[in-house]
Amino acid sequence: MERLIPVLKRDRVDVELIMLIRTILAASKEISFRVSQGALAGVLGSTLDKNIQGEVQKNLDVLANQLLIDMLLGDDSVRAIASEEEDFVIAGHRGAPYIVAFDPLDGSSNVDVNGQIGTIFTIYRAVEGIADDSELQFLQPGNRQLCAGYVLYGASTQLVMTTGGPTRCYTLDSTHGGYLLTEEVARMPSVTNEFSVNLANYRYWAAGLQDYFNRNVFNADCGQPLSMRWNAAMVGDIHRIVCRGGLFLYPHDSRSGHENGKIRLLYEANPLAMIVENSGGKATCLGARILDLQPRSLHQRVSVAMGSKQQVDEFDQIYQKSHIA
Repeated sequence: MERLIPVLKRDRVDVELIMLIRTILAASKEISFRVSQGALAGVLGSTLDKNIQGEVQKNLDVLANQLLIDMLLGDDSVRAIASEEEDFVIAGHRGAPYIVAFDPLDGSSNVDVNGQIGTIFTIYRAVEGIADDSELQFLQPGNRQLCAGYVLYGASTQLVMTTGGPTRCYTLDSTHGGYLLTEEVARMPSVTNEFSVNLANYRYWAAGLQDYFNRNVFNADCGQPLSMRWNAAMVGDIHRIVCRGGLFLYPHDSRSGHENGKIRLLYEANPLAMIVENSGGKATCLGARILDLQPRSLHQRVSVAMGSKQQVDEFDQIYQKSHIA
Protein backbone atom coordinates (compact mmCIF):
# COMPACT_ATOMS: atom_id res chain seq x y z
CA MET A 1 0.00 0.00 0.00
CA GLU A 2 1.17 3.50 -0.83
CA ARG A 3 1.83 6.08 1.87
CA LEU A 4 0.13 9.47 1.91
CA ILE A 5 3.03 11.73 0.93
CA PRO A 6 4.02 9.82 -2.23
CA VAL A 7 0.37 9.97 -3.33
CA LEU A 8 0.25 13.74 -2.78
CA LYS A 9 3.52 14.18 -4.69
CA ARG A 10 2.07 12.10 -7.51
CA ASP A 11 -0.91 14.45 -7.50
CA ARG A 12 1.58 17.34 -7.87
CA VAL A 13 0.58 18.99 -4.60
CA ASP A 14 2.96 21.78 -3.53
CA VAL A 15 5.49 20.60 -0.96
CA GLU A 16 4.52 23.38 1.47
CA LEU A 17 0.86 22.32 1.28
CA ILE A 18 1.88 18.69 1.83
CA MET A 19 3.69 19.70 5.01
CA LEU A 20 0.60 21.56 6.23
CA ILE A 21 -1.58 18.51 5.58
CA ARG A 22 0.93 16.50 7.61
CA THR A 23 0.52 18.94 10.49
CA ILE A 24 -3.27 18.53 10.50
CA LEU A 25 -2.96 14.76 10.33
CA ALA A 26 -0.45 14.70 13.17
CA ALA A 27 -3.15 16.26 15.35
CA SER A 28 -5.69 13.75 14.03
CA LYS A 29 -3.51 10.85 15.15
CA GLU A 30 -3.42 12.21 18.69
CA ILE A 31 -7.20 12.73 18.64
CA SER A 32 -7.63 9.17 17.31
CA PHE A 33 -5.59 7.80 20.22
CA ARG A 34 -7.62 9.76 22.79
CA VAL A 35 -10.87 8.59 21.18
CA SER A 36 -9.70 4.97 21.30
CA GLN A 37 -8.95 5.30 25.01
CA GLY A 38 -12.39 6.73 25.82
CA ALA A 39 -13.15 6.60 29.53
CA LEU A 40 -9.63 5.32 30.21
CA ALA A 41 -8.26 8.71 29.11
CA GLY A 42 -10.89 10.69 31.02
CA VAL A 43 -12.14 12.44 27.88
CA LEU A 44 -15.84 11.55 28.08
CA GLY A 45 -18.60 13.81 29.39
CA SER A 46 -19.41 17.48 28.90
CA THR A 47 -17.96 20.74 30.12
CA LEU A 48 -20.02 23.54 31.67
CA ASP A 49 -19.38 25.78 28.66
CA LYS A 50 -21.12 26.44 25.34
CA ASN A 51 -19.39 27.21 22.05
CA ILE A 52 -20.18 30.02 19.61
CA GLN A 53 -22.93 27.81 18.13
CA GLY A 54 -24.71 27.67 21.52
CA GLU A 55 -23.90 23.96 21.87
CA VAL A 56 -22.67 22.40 25.12
CA GLN A 57 -19.05 21.40 24.60
CA LYS A 58 -17.86 17.87 25.21
CA ASN A 59 -14.50 17.39 26.93
CA LEU A 60 -13.19 15.76 23.76
CA ASP A 61 -14.42 18.77 21.73
CA VAL A 62 -12.22 21.06 23.79
CA LEU A 63 -9.24 18.71 23.64
CA ALA A 64 -9.46 18.18 19.86
CA ASN A 65 -9.92 21.90 19.24
CA GLN A 66 -6.86 22.85 21.29
CA LEU A 67 -4.71 20.13 19.75
CA LEU A 68 -5.44 21.39 16.26
CA ILE A 69 -4.91 25.03 17.18
CA ASP A 70 -1.59 24.32 18.90
CA MET A 71 -0.31 22.19 16.03
CA LEU A 72 -1.36 24.71 13.38
CA LEU A 73 0.09 27.70 15.23
CA GLY A 74 3.38 25.82 15.24
CA ASP A 75 3.33 25.57 11.43
CA ASP A 76 4.84 28.68 9.81
CA SER A 77 2.79 28.18 6.62
CA VAL A 78 -0.45 29.05 8.46
CA ARG A 79 -1.58 32.69 8.41
CA ALA A 80 -4.94 32.25 10.13
CA ILE A 81 -7.13 29.62 11.78
CA ALA A 82 -10.92 29.39 12.09
CA SER A 83 -12.58 26.78 14.28
CA GLU A 84 -16.24 25.96 14.70
CA GLU A 85 -15.56 26.13 18.45
CA GLU A 86 -14.07 29.64 18.44
CA ASP A 87 -15.86 32.98 18.26
CA PHE A 88 -13.20 34.71 16.16
CA VAL A 89 -10.34 34.04 13.74
CA ILE A 90 -6.97 33.21 15.31
CA ALA A 91 -3.98 34.89 13.69
CA GLY A 92 -1.00 32.70 12.82
CA HIS A 93 2.21 33.69 11.02
CA ARG A 94 2.26 37.02 9.20
CA GLY A 95 2.61 36.64 5.44
CA ALA A 96 2.14 32.84 5.51
CA PRO A 97 0.45 31.36 2.43
CA TYR A 98 -2.45 29.34 3.87
CA ILE A 99 -5.51 29.62 6.09
CA VAL A 100 -7.15 26.61 7.73
CA ALA A 101 -10.70 26.07 9.00
CA PHE A 102 -11.96 23.01 10.85
CA ASP A 103 -14.67 21.34 12.86
CA PRO A 104 -12.52 19.59 15.46
CA LEU A 105 -15.07 16.93 16.39
CA ASP A 106 -18.18 16.62 14.26
CA GLY A 107 -20.86 14.47 15.86
CA SER A 108 -19.56 14.98 19.38
CA SER A 109 -22.95 14.05 20.84
CA ASN A 110 -21.92 10.48 19.92
CA VAL A 111 -18.76 10.56 22.06
CA ASP A 112 -20.27 9.11 25.22
CA VAL A 113 -21.99 6.24 23.38
CA ASN A 114 -18.94 5.23 21.30
CA GLY A 115 -20.62 6.35 18.08
CA GLN A 116 -19.13 7.78 14.90
CA ILE A 117 -17.31 11.12 15.14
CA GLY A 118 -14.77 12.89 12.95
CA THR A 119 -12.60 15.91 12.24
CA ILE A 120 -13.42 18.00 9.14
CA PHE A 121 -10.84 20.41 7.71
CA THR A 122 -10.30 22.71 4.76
CA ILE A 123 -7.37 24.76 3.46
CA TYR A 124 -7.52 27.97 1.40
CA ARG A 125 -4.87 30.31 0.12
CA ALA A 126 -4.57 33.43 2.29
CA VAL A 127 -5.85 36.71 0.84
CA GLU A 128 -3.30 39.51 0.55
CA GLY A 129 -4.21 42.96 1.85
CA ILE A 130 -6.52 41.62 4.58
CA ALA A 131 -5.59 41.45 8.26
CA ASP A 132 -4.51 38.00 9.40
CA ASP A 133 -7.16 37.86 12.14
CA SER A 134 -10.01 39.17 9.95
CA GLU A 135 -12.93 36.89 9.15
CA LEU A 136 -12.72 38.31 5.62
CA GLN A 137 -9.83 35.89 5.08
CA PHE A 138 -12.39 33.06 5.26
CA LEU A 139 -15.22 34.62 3.29
CA GLN A 140 -14.13 32.80 0.14
CA PRO A 141 -16.43 30.51 -1.85
CA GLY A 142 -15.79 26.80 -1.49
CA ASN A 143 -14.58 26.53 -5.09
CA ARG A 144 -11.34 28.16 -3.91
CA GLN A 145 -10.48 25.34 -1.51
CA LEU A 146 -7.04 23.86 -2.07
CA CYS A 147 -7.69 20.80 0.07
CA ALA A 148 -10.69 19.36 1.89
CA GLY A 149 -10.80 16.30 4.06
CA TYR A 150 -12.16 14.53 7.08
CA VAL A 151 -10.82 11.96 9.49
CA LEU A 152 -13.41 9.45 10.69
CA TYR A 153 -12.75 7.84 14.07
CA GLY A 154 -14.51 4.49 13.96
CA ALA A 155 -13.59 0.82 13.96
CA SER A 156 -10.56 2.07 12.04
CA THR A 157 -9.36 5.65 11.61
CA GLN A 158 -9.92 6.71 8.01
CA LEU A 159 -8.88 9.82 6.11
CA VAL A 160 -10.95 10.90 3.10
CA MET A 161 -9.43 13.83 1.21
CA THR A 162 -9.17 15.67 -2.07
CA THR A 163 -6.61 18.24 -3.15
CA GLY A 164 -8.58 19.20 -6.24
CA GLY A 165 -8.38 15.86 -8.02
CA PRO A 166 -10.21 12.66 -7.14
CA THR A 167 -11.37 11.91 -3.62
CA ARG A 168 -9.05 9.32 -2.11
CA CYS A 169 -9.42 7.17 1.01
CA TYR A 170 -6.64 6.31 3.45
CA THR A 171 -6.52 4.20 6.61
CA LEU A 172 -4.34 4.91 9.63
CA ASP A 173 -1.83 2.13 10.21
CA SER A 174 -1.48 2.22 13.99
CA THR A 175 1.59 -0.01 13.82
CA HIS A 176 3.66 2.43 11.76
CA GLY A 177 1.69 5.60 12.55
CA GLY A 178 1.02 6.60 8.94
CA TYR A 179 -1.98 6.90 6.63
CA LEU A 180 -1.95 4.34 3.81
CA LEU A 181 -3.92 4.61 0.57
CA THR A 182 -6.75 2.06 0.68
CA GLU A 183 -9.01 3.41 -2.10
CA GLU A 184 -7.35 5.06 -5.08
CA VAL A 185 -10.49 6.83 -6.28
CA ALA A 186 -13.80 7.02 -4.43
CA ARG A 187 -16.64 6.72 -6.96
CA MET A 188 -20.15 7.33 -5.68
CA PRO A 189 -23.10 5.51 -7.34
CA SER A 190 -25.45 7.93 -9.11
CA VAL A 191 -28.46 6.62 -7.18
CA THR A 192 -29.30 4.23 -4.33
CA ASN A 193 -32.39 3.74 -2.16
CA GLU A 194 -30.72 5.12 1.01
CA PHE A 195 -31.10 8.55 2.58
CA SER A 196 -29.94 10.32 5.74
CA VAL A 197 -32.11 12.92 7.45
CA ASN A 198 -33.37 13.59 10.97
CA LEU A 199 -37.04 12.71 10.50
CA ALA A 200 -37.78 13.98 14.02
CA ASN A 201 -37.72 17.44 12.41
CA TYR A 202 -40.47 16.56 9.90
CA ARG A 203 -43.07 18.63 11.81
CA TYR A 204 -40.97 21.79 11.35
CA TRP A 205 -40.46 21.46 7.58
CA ALA A 206 -42.34 23.38 4.91
CA ALA A 207 -45.18 21.54 3.17
CA GLY A 208 -43.24 21.01 -0.07
CA LEU A 209 -40.39 19.33 1.76
CA GLN A 210 -42.81 17.14 3.71
CA ASP A 211 -44.34 16.17 0.38
CA TYR A 212 -41.01 14.70 -0.78
CA PHE A 213 -41.07 12.27 2.15
CA ASN A 214 -44.81 11.64 1.90
CA ARG A 215 -44.28 10.47 -1.68
CA ASN A 216 -40.96 8.64 -1.30
CA VAL A 217 -41.03 7.23 2.23
CA PHE A 218 -44.53 7.13 3.70
CA ASN A 219 -46.47 6.23 0.53
CA ALA A 220 -47.10 2.48 0.32
CA ASP A 221 -47.38 2.73 -3.48
CA CYS A 222 -44.10 4.58 -4.08
CA GLY A 223 -42.40 1.59 -5.72
CA GLN A 224 -39.02 0.84 -4.22
CA PRO A 225 -39.16 2.63 -0.85
CA LEU A 226 -36.23 4.60 0.48
CA SER A 227 -34.28 3.22 3.43
CA MET A 228 -33.15 5.62 6.17
CA ARG A 229 -29.65 5.67 7.69
CA TRP A 230 -28.86 8.28 10.35
CA ASN A 231 -25.70 8.55 12.48
CA ALA A 232 -26.33 11.94 14.13
CA ALA A 233 -22.89 12.87 12.78
CA MET A 234 -22.74 14.46 9.35
CA VAL A 235 -19.20 13.22 8.81
CA GLY A 236 -20.33 9.62 9.33
CA ASP A 237 -23.39 9.96 7.10
CA ILE A 238 -21.39 11.58 4.31
CA HIS A 239 -18.71 8.88 4.59
CA ARG A 240 -21.29 6.17 4.05
CA ILE A 241 -22.69 8.07 1.05
CA VAL A 242 -19.21 8.56 -0.44
CA CYS A 243 -18.70 4.80 -0.11
CA ARG A 244 -22.06 3.54 -1.39
CA GLY A 245 -24.22 6.45 -2.49
CA GLY A 246 -27.42 7.94 -1.13
CA LEU A 247 -28.86 11.32 -0.14
CA PHE A 248 -27.97 13.45 2.90
CA LEU A 249 -30.39 16.23 3.82
CA TYR A 250 -30.33 18.88 6.50
CA PRO A 251 -32.91 21.45 5.39
CA HIS A 252 -33.91 24.70 7.06
CA ASP A 253 -37.07 24.63 9.17
CA SER A 254 -39.46 26.82 11.15
CA ARG A 255 -37.60 26.72 14.49
CA SER A 256 -35.83 29.81 15.76
CA GLY A 257 -32.20 29.73 14.62
CA HIS A 258 -32.88 27.15 11.90
CA GLU A 259 -34.50 29.44 9.33
CA ASN A 260 -31.40 29.29 7.11
CA GLY A 261 -30.41 25.73 7.99
CA LYS A 262 -28.11 24.24 10.61
CA ILE A 263 -24.98 23.08 8.76
CA ARG A 264 -22.03 25.48 8.93
CA LEU A 265 -20.93 26.57 5.46
CA LEU A 266 -17.23 27.05 6.22
CA TYR A 267 -16.56 24.13 8.55
CA GLU A 268 -18.86 21.42 7.18
CA ALA A 269 -20.78 22.19 3.99
CA ASN A 270 -17.89 23.47 1.83
CA PRO A 271 -15.27 20.80 2.62
CA LEU A 272 -17.78 17.95 2.45
CA ALA A 273 -19.26 19.34 -0.78
CA MET A 274 -15.82 19.32 -2.38
CA ILE A 275 -15.28 15.72 -1.30
CA VAL A 276 -18.74 14.69 -2.54
CA GLU A 277 -18.34 16.39 -5.93
CA ASN A 278 -14.87 14.94 -6.45
CA SER A 279 -16.23 11.46 -5.81
CA GLY A 280 -18.90 11.93 -8.49
CA GLY A 281 -21.75 13.29 -6.37
CA LYS A 282 -23.56 16.59 -6.07
CA ALA A 283 -23.99 19.13 -3.24
CA THR A 284 -26.59 21.92 -3.23
CA CYS A 285 -28.21 24.53 -1.02
CA LEU A 286 -31.80 25.30 -2.01
CA GLY A 287 -30.96 24.17 -5.53
CA ALA A 288 -27.72 26.19 -5.83
CA ARG A 289 -24.26 24.63 -5.95
CA ILE A 290 -22.78 24.88 -2.44
CA LEU A 291 -19.24 25.49 -3.68
CA ASP A 292 -20.38 28.63 -5.54
CA LEU A 293 -22.03 30.28 -2.52
CA GLN A 294 -20.48 33.56 -1.40
CA PRO A 295 -20.07 33.35 2.39
CA ARG A 296 -21.45 36.25 4.42
CA SER A 297 -20.11 35.44 7.88
CA LEU A 298 -17.67 33.17 9.69
CA HIS A 299 -20.32 30.93 11.24
CA GLN A 300 -22.96 31.11 8.50
CA ARG A 301 -25.43 28.22 8.37
CA VAL A 302 -27.01 26.76 5.23
CA SER A 303 -29.48 24.12 4.09
CA VAL A 304 -27.80 21.07 2.59
CA ALA A 305 -28.61 18.34 0.06
CA MET A 306 -25.63 16.11 -0.77
CA GLY A 307 -25.02 12.75 -2.32
CA SER A 308 -25.79 10.76 -5.44
CA LYS A 309 -26.55 13.06 -8.39
CA GLN A 310 -29.87 11.55 -9.37
CA GLN A 311 -31.25 11.76 -5.84
CA VAL A 312 -30.03 15.32 -5.27
CA ASP A 313 -31.51 16.38 -8.62
CA GLU A 314 -34.87 14.78 -7.77
CA PHE A 315 -34.96 16.51 -4.40
CA ASP A 316 -34.00 19.89 -5.90
CA GLN A 317 -36.72 19.59 -8.56
CA ILE A 318 -39.33 19.04 -5.88
CA TYR A 319 -37.90 21.97 -3.92
CA GLN A 320 -38.11 24.28 -6.91
CA LYS A 321 -41.65 23.21 -7.81
CA SER A 322 -42.90 23.51 -4.25
CA HIS A 323 -41.27 26.89 -3.49
CA ILE A 324 -40.00 25.61 -0.17
CA ALA A 325 -37.80 28.66 0.52
